[in-house]
Amino acid sequence: VRMFGITGVYHRYFPHRSYKTSRVFQFVLAFLGATSAQKGPIWWASHHRHHHQHSDTEEDIHPPRIYGLWWAHVGWVLSTQFIDTRTDLVKDLLKFPELRWLDRNHLLPPLALMVCLAALGHVCELYAPALQTSAAQMFVWGFCVSTTLLYHGTFCINSLAHIVGRPRFHTGDDSKNSLLLALITLGEGWHNNHHRYPGSERQGFYWWEIDISHYILRALSLVGLVWDLREPPARIYEEAVERKAALKTAQAA
Repeated sequence: VRMFGITGVYHRYFPHRSYKTSRVFQFVLAFLGATSAQKGPIWWASHHRHHHQHSDTEEDIHPPRIYGLWWAHVGWVLSTQFIDTRTDLVKDLLKFPELRWLDRNHLLPPLALMVCLAALGHVCELYAPALQTSAAQMFVWGFCVSTTLLYHGTFCINSLAHIVGRPRFHTGDDSKNSLLLALITLGEGWHNNHHRYPGSERQGFYWWEIDISHYILRALSLVGLVWDLREPPARIYEEAVERKAALKTAQAA
């Protein structure tokens, strides 16, 4: 659930505005994303927009080819260089006071999740002993372990998705497409697709490219919670066909 909060909300909505929603549901989605303990949506969006402006150059935050895999994966997160929000890049988001509040109090959602999980474990311990579940177990597995896995899943896109896989498009950076990373991250592994057309809500451009975040957003659109899901235009698909043909010609030569 929290992986979708990152992929479908923190990534596809706030930085790229690839679909629309109401102001109320925008805050609900933002709160969900904030439970991932990856700071607030405005901070997240500001650094991600900067990444797209300077992808895999020395000005980028986490280019693995230049600064190494460790830095791209977790080094930049642990650094004190990127604590501040790049406010000049997120003026459209700063107009929402509730999002600014969430950014300032970004620790509240993960703390609330911790308390709820521990409380649920305690209730199960008291009233459903057959489940053999305790508050400590729910806290450790429900929050600590899952958050660690969520971190590394997210960070794989910054690091491995610029190293592992194949590019479909020429994007001027090192972004790649990887089915394995797409499965781990609910569709974010189609990273070269994304870098070619960041405004698309779907990152698996073809039906066989599994994109679970896209399926969830489609389901939400069916009940009217989100709408205007943006897709790649025809020229992007034409470009993919032309590039594939050119690569075949080059290989034959």
